[in-house]
Amino acid sequence: MSTTTPTETRPTMRTTDERRLPWYHLVFTGLAGLLVAIAILAIAGALSIPGAILLGFVLHLLFGYLYSRVREGRRWAMDRLVTLVVIGAFAIAMFPLISLMWEVISRGLVRVVKAAPTPFAFWTSDMSGVIGGADAGGVLHATVGTLLITLWASIISIPVGLFTAIFLVEYAGEGWKKVLGKGVTFLVDVMTGIPSIVAGLFGLSLFIALMPDQGTRMGIMGAVALSVLMIPTVVRSAEEMLRLVPLDLREASYALGVPKWLTIVKVVLRTAIGGLTSGVTLAIARVIGETAPLLLTVGMVTGLNWNMFDGRMATLPTFINQQYRAGNAQCRTDTVTNPINQEVYACSISTNIDRAWAAAFTLIVIVMVLNLIARLIAYYFSPKLSR
Repeated sequence: MSTTTPTETRPTMRTTDERRLPWYHLVFTGLAGLLVAIAILAIAGALSIPGAILLGFVLHLLFGYLYSRVREGRRWAMDRLVTLVVIGAFAIAMFPLISLMWEVISRGLVRVVKAAPTPFAFWTSDMSGVIGGADAGGVLHATVGTLLITLWASIISIPVGLFTAIFLVEYAGEGWKKVLGKGVTFLVDVMTGIPSIVAGLFGLSLFIALMPDQGTRMGIMGAVALSVLMIPTVVRSAEEMLRLVPLDLREASYALGVPKWLTIVKVVLRTAIGGLTSGVTLAIARVIGETAPLLLTVGMVTGLNWNMFDGRMATLPTFINQQYRAGNAQCRTDTVTNPINQEVYACSISTNIDRAWAAAFTLIVIVMVLNLIARLIAYYFSPKLSR
């Protein structure tokens, strides 16, 4: 009579972890899909890099699923397939961003670094007296104008948007305040979809109605037009951040006898400071590159203007638009003389396009710096979980 125990006769079963394949198997199936795609396109006479990548990814999905189905089973094969689809969607979303950044940096940074007459002179000079195809000039006037107009637009928009969000979250809970809150929410949603050209027309018509000279253009007009576009973004982002603050923190503050306004200032806003700064930065990035409102309200000049309430101002979006519309320059001679300071510059056919790309690079640098400042503010002023 056999004396084998149940543990000796029980068949050995592999666990789920033992059936999983290492991550590099996906790399192998991806390479196989790419090679097969290249072969198919080469035979069809339609070989191209985008086509090979697209067809290779589709074949990667097929090969990865079938290989995983054989080695791991149906459930893990479906997991592999969904994972590859998510990775592909992420790559598709990142490709335009990376290609845009590469194009702007590769074409704009060269002009900034190799600007005449000294490196980085593009950031320290304006366009006064720069005519024709003169390989000179810079964006100092446009950078100052962009920063000033954006600053004033932020001064107008941030308090209005933040106080509106506080009202919607903290006060619009019942009675007539609730009805008013629903109306404000509806209007904010409508303002979110307003085209930028409409905001420019609003700012222009507002000042034309208040001032006798209909040809007046100045920086504050552009700031008001941009604030119309900023306020909805600030309101919606601030509202979402304030709603994420736990109700327990408010109740604990009320239990200690702290009035509501001080609870909002010391507890609610302090807790949500990280999200609020991110929302404000998003609103600034939303409007800092707008061109249509500034073309209508601010205009364009070649010199530096620090006064927001007197005269036209240059901005980076309008500068980019002006330079790109100018197209290739006409060089009848090898040099061009500045009529103001009598300096002689080399003539370049592509100088206008190069300045447009360099100004676009400058605009991206400004947005990146603003994002870095917002991150630092959120890091140092947000409440710490432990000390």
